[in-house]
Amino acid sequence: MIEPSLNFSDKWDDPLYIPALVAIVSALSFVFTIPLFKSDKQVCDAEGESERPKLARYLDQQGGMFILVFKGTRLLRNASLHLTVLLLVTWGLYVYRDVWPLATFTLTPLDSAEGGILWAKVALLTVSAVIVPLCIPRSYVPLDPQEPTAPHPEQTASLLSLIVYGWIDPTVWKAYRQPQMKLEDLPPLADYDRTKNLVQRGFPHLDPFQTTKRRHFFWGLMRVFGKEYTVLGLMLALRSVANLASPIGVNRLLNYIEQGGEGMTVRPWVWIFLLFLGPTAGTFAFQWYIYTISTVTVRVKAMITQLVFEHALRVRMKAETAGAKAAPSTPGRTPDTASLAEPTSANGTNGTETDSGEDTILRGSSTETTATTNGGEDSSKEESSGGASNLVGRISNLVTTDMQTIDHGRDFIFVLVEVPTQLALCTWFLYSVLGWSAFVGMGVMGCMLPLPGYVASFVHGLQEKKMAKTDARVQTVSELLGVVRMIKLFGWEPRVAEQVAEKRGEEMSFVRSLRMREFLMNYVNHLIPLVTMIVTYAVYTLLMKQTLTGMCLVSMMRLLLMQPSFCSILLHHALRDTPLRVTADVPNDTIHHTRFACPKFVTELLDEYSATGDDVVEVLGNGPNNGDAIGFRNASFTWTALKEGNMTPTPQRRVFRLSIDDELVFKRGRINLILGPTGSGKTSMLMALLGEMHYIPNGPDSYVNLPRSCGVAYAAQESWVQNETIKDNILFGSPYDEERYNKVIEQCGLTRDLELLEAGDLTEVGEKGLTLSGGQKARITLARAIYSPAEILLLDDVLAALDVHTSQWIVGKCFKGDLVRGRTIILVTHNVAIARPIADFVVSLGTDGRVHSQGTLAGALEASEELASEISEKTKEAGEEVDATIPDTTEKEKKGKLILEEEVSMGQVGWSAFKLFLGSLGGRHPLIFWMACLGCYLTCEITSTFQVWFLGLWARQYDQMPPEKVSVAFYVVTYALIQGVTVMLFSTSYLIYLFGSLRASIVIHSSLMSSILGATLRWLDMTPASRIITRCTQDIQAIDNQIVDYFFWWMEHSGIMATRLGAVVIMSPLMLIPGSTIFVLGALCGYLYINTQLNTKREMSLAQAPVLGHFGAAITGLVSIRAYGAQDMFRQESYARIDKFTRIARSFYVLYQWIAIRVDTLAALFTAGLGVYMIYGPPQDPSSIGFSLNMAVEFSSCIIWWIKLSNELQIHGNSEQCTESGETFCTIFDGPRVLHEISFEVKSGERVGIVGRTGSGKSSLTLALLRCILTEGKVYYDGIATDTLNLDALRSKITIIPQSPELLSGTLRENLDPFHEHDDAVLNDALRSAGLFSLQKETDEGKITLDSQIASGGGNLSVGQRQILALARAIVRQSKLLILDEATSAIDYETDTVIQASLRGELRKDITLLTIAHRLQTIMDSDKIMVLDAGRIVEYGAPSELLKIENGLLRALVNESADKEKLLGLAEGKTASSSA
Repeated sequence: MIEPSLNFSDKWDDPLYIPALVAIVSALSFVFTIPLFKSDKQVCDAEGESERPKLARYLDQQGGMFILVFKGTRLLRNASLHLTVLLLVTWGLYVYRDVWPLATFTLTPLDSAEGGILWAKVALLTVSAVIVPLCIPRSYVPLDPQEPTAPHPEQTASLLSLIVYGWIDPTVWKAYRQPQMKLEDLPPLADYDRTKNLVQRGFPHLDPFQTTKRRHFFWGLMRVFGKEYTVLGLMLALRSVANLASPIGVNRLLNYIEQGGEGMTVRPWVWIFLLFLGPTAGTFAFQWYIYTISTVTVRVKAMITQLVFEHALRVRMKAETAGAKAAPSTPGRTPDTASLAEPTSANGTNGTETDSGEDTILRGSSTETTATTNGGEDSSKEESSGGASNLVGRISNLVTTDMQTIDHGRDFIFVLVEVPTQLALCTWFLYSVLGWSAFVGMGVMGCMLPLPGYVASFVHGLQEKKMAKTDARVQTVSELLGVVRMIKLFGWEPRVAEQVAEKRGEEMSFVRSLRMREFLMNYVNHLIPLVTMIVTYAVYTLLMKQTLTGMCLVSMMRLLLMQPSFCSILLHHALRDTPLRVTADVPNDTIHHTRFACPKFVTELLDEYSATGDDVVEVLGNGPNNGDAIGFRNASFTWTALKEGNMTPTPQRRVFRLSIDDELVFKRGRINLILGPTGSGKTSMLMALLGEMHYIPNGPDSYVNLPRSCGVAYAAQESWVQNETIKDNILFGSPYDEERYNKVIEQCGLTRDLELLEAGDLTEVGEKGLTLSGGQKARITLARAIYSPAEILLLDDVLAALDVHTSQWIVGKCFKGDLVRGRTIILVTHNVAIARPIADFVVSLGTDGRVHSQGTLAGALEASEELASEISEKTKEAGEEVDATIPDTTEKEKKGKLILEEEVSMGQVGWSAFKLFLGSLGGRHPLIFWMACLGCYLTCEITSTFQVWFLGLWARQYDQMPPEKVSVAFYVVTYALIQGVTVMLFSTSYLIYLFGSLRASIVIHSSLMSSILGATLRWLDMTPASRIITRCTQDIQAIDNQIVDYFFWWMEHSGIMATRLGAVVIMSPLMLIPGSTIFVLGALCGYLYINTQLNTKREMSLAQAPVLGHFGAAITGLVSIRAYGAQDMFRQESYARIDKFTRIARSFYVLYQWIAIRVDTLAALFTAGLGVYMIYGPPQDPSSIGFSLNMAVEFSSCIIWWIKLSNELQIHGNSEQCTESGETFCTIFDGPRVLHEISFEVKSGERVGIVGRTGSGKSSLTLALLRCILTEGKVYYDGIATDTLNLDALRSKITIIPQSPELLSGTLRENLDPFHEHDDAVLNDALRSAGLFSLQKETDEGKITLDSQIASGGGNLSVGQRQILALARAIVRQSKLLILDEATSAIDYETDTVIQASLRGELRKDITLLTIAHRLQTIMDSDKIMVLDAGRIVEYGAPSELLKIENGLLRALVNESADKEKLLGLAEGKTASSSA
């Protein structure tokens, strides 16, 4: 026992008193913490309260049983902590007094007199103070005690399990036993990693609508993750100290050997143990750094992804065109402008989202944004607008490619902590060994450091240009995916592939330039330490006249070989921080107001979010007298906040303006119609009510008001449906009411459609509703609005896609039904004849965007002769539709699910995936490539090993001869030449590989695009666009960067391991056994690691696409989402999808720490074992020992990196696998039969009309003619079977105009003639023939010309205008076969008449025309008419012949028509013409 001194005053600083002092401090601090656990809740003694049991009253005072137990647990945990600290201090005292002396030659244990009892006490203290506290599991402390969740294993793991990452062991073994892991097999998501909690933690510092200061996004992240980065700094400092342990250990061992143990204080086994402890401690510190930074990265990704989504919910949807420039805006020019006062936010001062329960009166605002082109009513089409398309592409790039680039800059703290710390420690150690020559070497290094900085200065501009080219390529790919059906129908795949290849070539030119500069910087990076080493050796030997001993040699080698890491870190971050600086501004500028314009990603916010500061103008007055009124007064609206002075229309920029000169108030509880010609602004009026347009007040009494307290529902003309089931699309988050739901299905005419589907309303509609017809999508969109509890319904031309009988059903059953009774409906429609009976209030708009009349329908007809004429014609057409009259016997579909689950490969990545990359590297001469590349590199590694041995040879000369006889100059020059040869060999090998990698990137991207463009339409329908975009962004970037780098590094480390182990075996043959054993054990750990990592990586890749898909769906339907007030529903869905990704990502990143700890420990054991062999084995000279130890350390350090690189190649090989197997995925033939026993003949020059109800197979027939769907039987053109023709040759000779026309972004000229094959005269003639000039006059300011900019998808044009341009494009092609699939369905009657007359008179006689139409007048003068029903031809022949058939379908339709005589006249006229 330790006897304490009786005289405390004399021995107060005795170490034996330390435990007692610690115990006193611990006890006091524990006592002081007890009051903190007392409840602040005071319970007053009410009447009868004193009669309750004391225990019950005490529980109430403490907050209840749960809270009391929680507090008791915390109290016990604190007590345990204090006891552990006391025991640990006592254990440390015994280690210092009695264990440390055993490691020295001069000291003895102070308590050795106790004998065995001493070591029993030490053992017990070790167990109780170290082992037990390390192994005790921690209790789970929920982030929110009121909402506890299933704990993550790291939240309950013991300290030892945390340090060695043992809590992930069950997952690793589970992945080993089963071929494929699922999400359920991974640890649950910790509560502090849930997106909901991350938003609460980060948004107050990141979201500009919650922060009080305007600061850069980077500083916001630092505020959020300041504690984590403090831990990172400490870990890097600890790692720097631990890295010095190995050089010190080697130095002391060699010193011990050289001195023969004389004068040594510390025993050699301590330094051998240091060879193990130093690398191991460094590994623990570094892996905790990686673990922490990976956790931060996952959380940052979740925060930024959700933040970008939140920002997208605030963005104004507008069609964007190329070449637009930003311009500020001003309020409308009125006499009262000068008196307009300071603005107010639409929803208060905090700028938060407007509550759906409050009325919204928007205030005028302005923002700075890119100029856009918007013309006419349908510019707002959010479901297909160019703005949506562009925004989806840019956001997809932001949360994939740009997010990865930001991820690369996460390690900036290396430069701030590790570089200066390690440099200072190395300089100190070198000085202690080499004297002042170390400062000379460091001075040389300092003088040369500006050289790589100078080279890096060129990288910033190249990175910006390269990223711009990458964005351009991704944008091009995103846009072509939007119109890929048109590309395939027109046979444009080869030319589009050339355009994409051109974009790729421009991108690769900058990649090549960047790679060359990276190579130059790496060259300098290797050159600086070599020059430093040579100069240091020369000064030490030539100037200082010192002897180069083995101890000095190895010390210099280890320290100077560590110095390249300084340059490497600096250059690494110079490269990574350059794209970081470029992309860090992207989220920073994207989420802030657009007045802080970022050239990469500029968005414009809605007025209610941008209405702050000096950018808005407060509207004088209090809005309408009646707060429930729906309407406007003296207001103007534009699609962007352009400065009025810059709004002069030009051929390149067309500006539409909706103006309400007086007051317009819609009737509440009634059906209101908005009428007007194409392009008059009908849709814009709905958008203005919803706050989607920029509001410009024209006077002090201006207002726009749409009450939101009782709900708003919106149905767009181009129907927006989610990639969900039909039922989910109709419910749209509303509670399911079976009776109401069934009524909605019946009144919206969906009963029969659902009966035709085996899965009924559980059928998936596909991305953008590709499995539904236009009429079905329109009715589902209408059903969503009708089912919603909203009191106000805004319906945008929902009758346009319906035949007349279905429209009459909707009007009679739905609009006159009980579900809309008492609700306010504002209906935009062209079909006035059918909607006429329900019209209570009518607003008529003119082509100038102004209200021409309001009130009754009669008043509107009096104000517009064109409208009256159109109604007259529409009334005649009321009986001409065919859809609802033909019975349907279509076979039911067999499946309800459409979207394919992404195929998940099991096991490791196959050889075929790597073969694609390796084969592409070698190009046409793979044998020569690999012989040159590998030959140079292996020679380089052998030379590198030889130069270390040469240094040992140099050192041995001082032992074999007097120092003055050693030719120092010879050895210095020879060493420098060896180093030069090594650098030249490495450079040659790397350059050969570099140019091969550029070639491989181009080849693989070309293969991917060929697979996508060669895919079947069915595959495109079944594959979400987000999944394809992920292949073109994330996977292509992996091939360009990670795979190229990882494979070269893998070759590099393979060569290092082989040569270093070979050198060790040559010097010490017995070390082959432990070296091989260590490698095999490491490989086994690596095998377990790779299995788990591959499974997790694949699941993570699958979880990424749904996040992007949700972005795309939400942005496409953004106007509908905001109209319904469904932002929170989509926000919660975003939380769920991000949480799924985060759960997988957390497990994915921690696996590397699991393998690194184990393999690095094994490697350190190998180095220590070699030290034991060298010290206690057969005697060797110090130079040989130093050489062997140096080689062993290098070999050990490479094992984990080799395993990691092997795994990274496997992981990123998924990207190769996706591109390599693209052709297999893209040739899926699936789906129900839609055509049956079709047989007909069309002669050259004939015009055939095709009619049939929705779903009868009209469009499928046209696709079969173009070989777009799998067909059985033969299709012949001019006697040649189409299956014998090349697809490009076939489709390039046929032109089809689909029902939903697709346009490209660019000028109108580029849309009509994308490959510049015709002159302007031909293009203008085609526009004239298509009827465009009949819609506009020469004097119109905003008329469409060949130079007019078209937004992606034609988003700045109405649907009718798009159909006209698509028709003009078809006329330009001059194909011998022209197919019109409802090509004029959205065009008003007058324009349609002009188009039909043009087609009859101006098309050449040898052009065969197939026309699908609802209007009988359109096809009645055809040579033949084909009537389809359920995929079968029921009637086919000349109109006059079909009209003679008793009970014939065509005859019945004509007899029921209000324009029977005119139709008969057309048929007879055609017959007479044919006879003549």
